[in-house]
Amino acid sequence: MSPSATDKKQSASARVLGSASAGICEIAVFHPVDTISKRLMSNQTRVNSLEIFNKVIFRENATKPIGQRLLSLFPGLGYAACYKILQRVYKYGGQPFANEFLTTNFKKTYEDAFGAKTGKALLSATAGSLIGIGEIILLPLDVLKIKRQTNPEAFKGRGFFKILQDEGLGLYKGWGWTAARNAPGSFALFGGSAFAKEYIFHLKDYSSATWGQNFVASIFGASASLIVSAPLDVIKTRIQNKNFESNESGFTILKNMAKNEGVTAFFKGLTPKLLTTGPKLVFSFALAQTLIPAFDKLLN
Repeated sequence: MSPSATDKKQSASARVLGSASAGICEIAVFHPVDTISKRLMSNQTRVNSLEIFNKVIFRENATKPIGQRLLSLFPGLGYAACYKILQRVYKYGGQPFANEFLTTNFKKTYEDAFGAKTGKALLSATAGSLIGIGEIILLPLDVLKIKRQTNPEAFKGRGFFKILQDEGLGLYKGWGWTAARNAPGSFALFGGSAFAKEYIFHLKDYSSATWGQNFVASIFGASASLIVSAPLDVIKTRIQNKNFESNESGFTILKNMAKNEGVTAFFKGLTPKLLTTGPKLVFSFALAQTLIPAFDKLLN
């Protein structure tokens, strides 16, 4: 949602309900897809056969019946649900507030520099970027979700509160890389969507977009977001999937990746990510942008 001076302003309740509903639907449909993507990004070996691919995805369950293999793609579902719903409420519900603030205070600056249409789209992108940086407040839940998906041994039988007590601020390990990934990623997500609505559909009020228009705009935004954030996302994932006691820095990981795996390592998992995480992001983003105005009408 990208309200500006010409966009209809939705209520806070509508924004929370719409974005939370999108998060719930997303986690219900796409959690296994997310697990596959994270395991591919965490893999440090070459996948040159179906057998190796099977082991990377299903791990110790690779030789078990198909039912058990599929169930193995649902680790950390509790953490994932908490993280995803809170993240979507914060991101999809929070970006409009940031956009309204920027529009109120910097609209003329953007329009003078970029023109009315491009300025409006860039305001939406900038608001998304700022919200994306602040998303690191939810990092502990993301860390626990990723470890459950890629390195469950790190838990050593400990529950959620025990881990919080033991690890403390260590759960924010990789926060700088996460912020560095989120800033351009969220800029591209909201900016790509806004540009599509502005220049393809010529919408004066972004919130008036139909489901189909939101879906197409979300494809542009999600694709741009995943591509620009891919290198930093790989580093972030590798930081977060290690054992809690690991002190390997992001710069060390970056150096070792470049030395041992080559430049293409920074885009590991990008193709499956575009094919798997891409639809997930398109789905939730388009759904949130459709549901928020719908809830606003329902509540008012």
